[in-house]
Amino acid sequence: MSEDDINLFRDAVSGAKPLKAANRASSESPKPKPRARFSRADEADALRESLEFDIDELESNNVDSMRFHRPSVGKRTFRKLARGRFAVQAEIDLHGMTVAEAKPRLADFIEYSVSQRHLCVRVVHGKGLGSGDRGPVLKRAVNRWLRKWKTVLAFVSTRQVDGGTGAIYVLLDDS
Repeated sequence: MSEDDINLFRDAVSGAKPLKAANRASSESPKPKPRARFSRADEADALRESLEFDIDELESNNVDSMRFHRPSVGKRTFRKLARGRFAVQAEIDLHGMTVAEAKPRLADFIEYSVSQRHLCVRVVHGKGLGSGDRGPVLKRAVNRWLRKWKTVLAFVSTRQVDGGTGAIYVLLDDS
């Protein structure tokens, strides 16, 4: 530093007084306990997200393919499922059933498939052509149920030869 800079600094701090020892920060003073600033907000967001489902997404799936995967399912695995590259180890046909009939049958089928350590199953839900103006009621219900069941890792509408948008491949947690 130049002599001018040193003199300028001394002039700037000439009226400053040293702090009393009690007001100084020391390395011996106890540190405050760490606390997560956002944990409550994060927990509330996670709870809200787990309880919500996107009505627009469900309604857009009336005609379109259904797609869902948990964060633990990699892109390659999901792509392999969508291309029908997993061997389908069991199948259930729900179309023509009411929602009240289909839910327990699907739940039993998924539970049984997991107990048999099946990795991939096919669920035929139909396209909802017989539902009239209500649209594919069973398809929307299956979409909603499978997202809530922890043993379901992913699902996607099948290839055209396996049912197209009237069926889905379901990837199960076989561990």
